[in-house]
Amino acid sequence: MSILYFLIGCSVLLALIFLGAFFWAQKSGQNDDLYTPSMRILLDDNDDMHTPPIHIVNAKETNDKK
Repeated sequence: MSILYFLIGCSVLLALIFLGAFFWAQKSGQNDDLYTPSMRILLDDNDDMHTPPIHIVNAKETNDKK
């Protein structure tokens, strides 16, 4: 029965730690911008367009060696 009191105490302590971490995250501004992360997937990223796929690079290397 005493282990039950110990486990309840540990669970309350763990819950308080998570609650404190949640309030700290709110206070430090972790959730201020909710719009931008959801829109990042829709924005066009042109950095990938400048690098050719790896199979094209490998084909050029093998053609240069011949």
